[in-house]
Amino acid sequence: MSTNKTHARLMLTVTNGIIMALYIALTVLVAPVSSGPIQFRISESLNHLVVFNRKLMWGVLGGVVVYNWFFGFGIADVIFGGGQTLLALGLTALLQKRVPNVYWRLALNTLFFTASMFLIALMLVPEGGKAFWTTYGSLALSEFIVMAISAPVMFILDKSLQFEKRL
Repeated sequence: MSTNKTHARLMLTVTNGIIMALYIALTVLVAPVSSGPIQFRISESLNHLVVFNRKLMWGVLGGVVVYNWFFGFGIADVIFGGGQTLLALGLTALLQKRVPNVYWRLALNTLFFTASMFLIALMLVPEGGKAFWTTYGSLALSEFIVMAISAPVMFILDKSLQFEKRL
């Protein structure tokens, strides 16, 4: 393997590690409202990184898994929270080349994360019924708010940081 490829892989690994640590730190920062039926995780803004560079999804997913393991609801939260994140990030990553317009990808990413919160509601309210829909509604609304507010912020950050071109 060439030195350039080795350097690029190392940079990608380090960048994803930093994203993972940042996700965990931002989630801990708002810990009283980062878990449960209403979640205002400002760290969820990092989900938009996949819109600009799908290789960055692993840092976000790693952050979710590690946070949920140590500070969330344990293995169930790792499976459901990690699964929800992988599903939404994966859908956005698949659209990278099919949807060239970044505004549309940001909007779709917000929609994917909002809609997929049903997995978290399933974990929190396994018996379903009215409590499921109330929980899903509060989760989806809180996720939508964070993702919608952070989309233009991440767009502006990308203009100066160029997430796609750096790795």
